[in-house]
Amino acid sequence: MASGFTQSRRTVVARCVASVFVLLAPTVFAQSAWPSKPVKIVVPFAPGGTTDILARAVAPELSRAFGQPFIVDNRAGGGGNVGADIVAKSPGDGYTLLMGTVGTHGINKSLYSKLPYDPQKDFAPITLVAGVPNVMVMNAERAKSLGINNVLDFIKYAKAHPGQLNMASSGNGTSIHLAGELFKSMTGTFMTHIPYGGSGPAMMGMVSGSVDVMFDNLPSAMPQIKGGKLKAFAVTSAQRSTAMPDLPTIEEAGKLKGFEASSWFGLLAPAGTPADIVLRIQQETAKALNSPAIKEKLLAQGAIPSGNTPQEFTRLIDSEIKKWAPVVKASGAKVD
Repeated sequence: MASGFTQSRRTVVARCVASVFVLLAPTVFAQSAWPSKPVKIVVPFAPGGTTDILARAVAPELSRAFGQPFIVDNRAGGGGNVGADIVAKSPGDGYTLLMGTVGTHGINKSLYSKLPYDPQKDFAPITLVAGVPNVMVMNAERAKSLGINNVLDFIKYAKAHPGQLNMASSGNGTSIHLAGELFKSMTGTFMTHIPYGGSGPAMMGMVSGSVDVMFDNLPSAMPQIKGGKLKAFAVTSAQRSTAMPDLPTIEEAGKLKGFEASSWFGLLAPAGTPADIVLRIQQETAKALNSPAIKEKLLAQGAIPSGNTPQEFTRLIDSEIKKWAPVVKASGAKVD
């Protein structure tokens, strides 16, 4: 009897274990097989800006590394909030990523009274892709006609003609917008803000002469600066850029002590994305960013490649939210 009971119990246990394995196996195999279909990288701005440029630099490298297409999907609107919210509300399965920015994950929490997502709770940071200085540029023909040759000239003219110059940005709440607001606050000048749906469209407005000045990310502005369409006055970072070492900082050129408003861009996944998938993406992104071809290309455009760990990127986001809160308050910028 005892032997039969033991045998029966073993049979039941074995069947239970087998059932559990059958239930869990699809999940285990699904994780190990990732990616088994194309992966989408949402860019929360229009094509042509630095966010888009960096996403398109990384996507082919990840496609080669994982054997599946990594597709850039531009979802502009709301200063990056539309695209960021799409990713925040997507399944955490590794198939939807975000190329986030200092705007979506550093500035907007303080700038917007109603943010549709939580930049800290709704995402799993993967890696910082690159840091980028902004650059103060003006339509070259407009600058020449007004006799504006540098930052001090610009400040003098803007003070004498309040509201007659307009300032383009890639959208409300972006680092490009806030850099301009900080400049206005520190110089006591007023320019009419013209928000676009991304750096690319804003740059088209700059080149066409529809708008006068912009504090654009250096990589997206560089071609038009070199082509003579834009006149560059200064970079917004604390140090000069190695890509344009002859260009002064705004602190130097405008005698504005403490002026600093740089940008950064990084990959994030929805919260709940498996840690092993996050780590695999981080490792392959870091490998791509450290390859000579990609690294040299980004440095030449003014971007400083990173590839740091998810933990390091998480700490950066937390520190940037704290850093920008008083800057937003001091600048008086607010978006409802």
